[in-house]
Amino acid sequence: MALAPDTLNGLAADSQALDRLRYQVKQAPDQALKVAAQQFEMVFLNMMLKSMRDATPQDGMMDSEQTKLYTGMLDQQLAQEMSKRGIGLADAMMRQLNGGQSGHVPIMQPITPAPAAAVAAYQQPASPQDFVARMRPHAEQASRTTGVPATFIMGQAALESGWGKREIRNPDGSTSHNLFGIKAGRDWIGKVAEVTTTEYQNGVASKQVARFRAYDSYAEAFQDYAKLLSENPRYADAMGQNDAVDFAQALQQAGYATDPRYADKLAGVIGSLRTKA
Repeated sequence: MALAPDTLNGLAADSQALDRLRYQVKQAPDQALKVAAQQFEMVFLNMMLKSMRDATPQDGMMDSEQTKLYTGMLDQQLAQEMSKRGIGLADAMMRQLNGGQSGHVPIMQPITPAPAAAVAAYQQPASPQDFVARMRPHAEQASRTTGVPATFIMGQAALESGWGKREIRNPDGSTSHNLFGIKAGRDWIGKVAEVTTTEYQNGVASKQVARFRAYDSYAEAFQDYAKLLSENPRYADAMGQNDAVDFAQALQQAGYATDPRYADKLAGVIGSLRTKA
């Protein structure tokens, strides 16, 4: 008897999953053991992510109960994706429970480190001040390229990424380095990260899956942002602004974002940078 394809995902959310697993243990014990080990691995990863989140400050201006809810949902999805690829814990458990292939094997010994890309997903800035300190050199370089004040560029990166805490992620949980929410259009030939995002149509918000550009570094992301503003005629009016409100309004009028309050939010974040520099 083969296990149902959705068994692993169902175990995470279905209150009747335990009864199904007991039945499957009787019918297909080897496969049921594998599912249980994978489920334990996913729970372990989710607990690890939660402990990491709890260890970081969560009282910033961009934090709220809603953002915490979405962060928790993201962590659950990340744990599922990582458990599908495996970190070695499930395999170690199966060897342990099966008696091992070559004698007793300590359960934690065979665990291989998580991929470096996934580990990078947890290296978030500790605070807005940390985010500013890390990104300032890139923002200043982009400012020299575009003529746009570095604080404006930094403010937009902070708004789009939640001060680095809500960066766009690749499927394996690693950061795409896309701090500006730049989407991957038809002419984009680089890497892509697909994520669910909020879009507004006639002022009404809805969730959509969108394709975003992915970069190899933050420096590359700032360079691409500078190129976008410099070469796309839509943003010509924004390029010449030295006032934060005028800059933000010009970007919104050019269609940079669909959020009807985008200009107000951006101007507010830029203004807050005076206290975070």
